[in-house]
Order: sequence, then C-alpha cells, then structure tokens
Amino acid sequence: QIQLEESGGGWVQTGGSLRLSCSASGRPFSGYTMAWFRQAPEKEREFVAGIHRSEEKTRYADFVKGRFTISRDNAKDTLYLQMNMLKPEGTAAYYCAARWGVILNTTARYESWGQGTQVTVSS
Repeated sequence: QIQLEESGGGWVQTGGSLRLSCSASGRPFSGYTMAWFRQAPEKEREFVAGIHRSEEKTRYADFVKGRFTISRDNAKDTLYLQMNMLKPEGTAAYYCAARWGVILNTTARYESWGQGTQVTVSS
C-alpha cells in the first residue's frame, strides 16, 4: 500500500489561504488517482477534490469550485490543495486518499489514507 502524510494545515482568518501537501511513499505515486476529503466535528467525511493519475482530469465538490485547486507533482510524489477564500465552514481535518482508476467522491472506494491535517478558519 502507498503511505500518505499530509501537512500544511493551520489557523487562518476568513478569506485567507492555505496550501496543503500530501507526501507519498512506498508505491509509485504516479499510478494513483488522488483526492482530498475533509471531516468536520460530528460530520461525515466528504469529498473536496480529486485528480486523475494522468493529471488531465480533476473534479471538485460544488462548495469549493473557484476557490480550491488540486494539483500534483509526480516527480516529487506530492499532492497539493491550494485553498483560497476560506470560509469558517471549511474548518475540518483534511485527508488525502489514493486509489486506482477514475476519480470517485466516495470514501469507501479509496484504499489508502493519510492521518489528516487540521484546518481552522476563524470568522
């Protein structure tokens, strides 16, 4: 299994920006479709964005379109999530996940997960 480790979370004011990173190891990163999910307290984990292993296809949840950008650097085995215009409802633990195949927005279809990085957006 591929191992994943997120970083870059922190505290930010409403309207601010953060860039999350997810470093991969153990298996060829370039072969995996990658995604970001988030989980707020007492809520289910939800899909944020995904990027196909080919880098040609991306997919976003409606609530982040136009504000977040997912990208990857296969040479560095790293996934990114640039988050702009953050809102208080964006406060959550953010997780990166990996799977083979197409981008899916369901947690059950991802085989590997990181431990998460906390993002807190103050109003």
